[in-house]
Amino acid sequence: MASGTLNKVMLIGHTGDEVKMHYFEGGGCIGRFPLATNEDYVNKTTGERVSNTEWHNIVVRNKAAEICEKYLSKGDKVYIEGRIKTRKWQDDKGLDRYSTEIQCLEFTFLTPKEQSGTGAPMPNQNAQAKQQGTPLQQNTAQEPSASSSLGEEEEDDLPF
Repeated sequence: MASGTLNKVMLIGHTGDEVKMHYFEGGGCIGRFPLATNEDYVNKTTGERVSNTEWHNIVVRNKAAEICEKYLSKGDKVYIEGRIKTRKWQDDKGLDRYSTEIQCLEFTFLTPKEQSGTGAPMPNQNAQAKQQGTPLQQNTAQEPSASSSLGEEEEDDLPF
């Protein structure tokens, strides 16, 4: 981190679609999915209730991506922690385009497993995965750990 700067994002929202996976020749993978956050307020002049939805493009890598693909379904509530990354690319007409994404470094599933649309039981409602690396590197994610709000020791052996 450069001195005096910080790039950190924390979001709680609902997934807008299934996780879309892309696998690389070197064995790494990347998962992408949209996340919706909502802002509700009352317009002071009209008294009308207003709701705004903001969509975020979430990018998760390697083992963490595989966990998200397996356990996240459209509509599930999830906590995402990461950093903002803007990519520049050219479209088929040669015009510069920009995409702003959230590079996910940690996540926690918030939808109870009995309400999740996956049909598969989640390993732990508070499952988290941390990973490191830049978007261009093909680093493998650290092994995910199950954590408890009681501060128990982290478990190294998860069922996936």
